[in-house]
Amino acid sequence: MRFMKMLTAMGVCLLLLSVQASAQEIGSTADYVQDVDAGAVNWQTGYVTAKGIGVPPPNSVSLAQARAMAVRAATVDARRNLLSVIKGVQIDGQTTVQNAMIADDTVVERVRGYLQNSQILDTAYMSDGSVEVTVGMNMRGGLSSTLLSPAMPFAPQRVMPLPEASVPQPVPAPTPVPDAQPAPEAPAPFTGLLVDARGLGARPAMSPKLMDENGEEIYGSASVSREYAIQQGMAGYAKDIEKATANPRVASTPMVVKAVAVNGKARTNLVISNADAAMLREQQAARDVLEKCRVMIVLD
Repeated sequence: MRFMKMLTAMGVCLLLLSVQASAQEIGSTADYVQDVDAGAVNWQTGYVTAKGIGVPPPNSVSLAQARAMAVRAATVDARRNLLSVIKGVQIDGQTTVQNAMIADDTVVERVRGYLQNSQILDTAYMSDGSVEVTVGMNMRGGLSSTLLSPAMPFAPQRVMPLPEASVPQPVPAPTPVPDAQPAPEAPAPFTGLLVDARGLGARPAMSPKLMDENGEEIYGSASVSREYAIQQGMAGYAKDIEKATANPRVASTPMVVKAVAVNGKARTNLVISNADAAMLREQQAARDVLEKCRVMIVLD
C-alpha cells in the first residue's frame, strides 16, 4: 500500500514538472528574450536574470559550511553579473543604463540598492561541490522610476471630469429625409497598437519612439502617462506576431502597422508610413491607447 502511494506521489510530481516545463516553453516562444553573456532580459515581462557560480573554500570544516559559503559566493557572482546585464539595457535611443549611472551618482546608488534586493530564483548544487545561483529583478516599478528620469517629457495624467447634473430635455422627433443615403460606417475602435518591425534589425528599449516618414513623433514618452510607463513599460516586445496580437496588453482588436525603417544609432526608434501615422492621428481611441502604453512591438 505504501509503495502504491509512493508511486502515485511520484507520478503527481512528474506531471507537475511536465506542466511547468510546458508553461516555460510557451512563455519562451511568446516573449522577446534578449540573451547576453551573463544573463538575459525578458522584454515582455520586464524581468532581468543572471547566473553566478560559487565554489566551496578548501578550508571548510563541514559539508554544510562548504555549501553555505559556495551559495554565498555564487549569489555575489550572480548579482555582479546581473549588474552587468542591467548596465547594457537601452533606456532610449541614445542612453543606456550605464550612461545614466555615469552621469548621476544617485542612479548608481539606487540601482545597487535594487540589485542587493534581487530575488534568488534558483540554486543548483553540482557534483563537484560548486553551486550555481540564478537571481532576477524586474525593471518595472521602482527601477523604472529611477531610470526614466522625471526630466523626460511625459503626458500629464488625465482626470475624468465629474458628470454635471442636468434636467432631461424633450427630444424632438427626427424630420424624415426622402431617399436618405446611409451614413458611412465609422472605423471600428482599436484596443491597442501592434507594430511589426521584423526584418529591420530593430532593438528593444525602455522608452522607444514611433515616428512617421517626416520625422514627426507619433509615440514616445510625451504621449504616455509616466505612471503607466513605470508600472508596465512603454511597450511590450514579442517575436511572434500571432501571440503578440493575442497579448492582453493590446486586448482584442489592436491596430496593426508595419514599421518601414529604424531610426537612430541604437536602432530602437521605429518609422511607420505617413498613411498609417495619419490613421493613428485621426482615431479618437489612439490617445487613450497610447497614453496607457497599450503597445506591442514584434522584433526578429
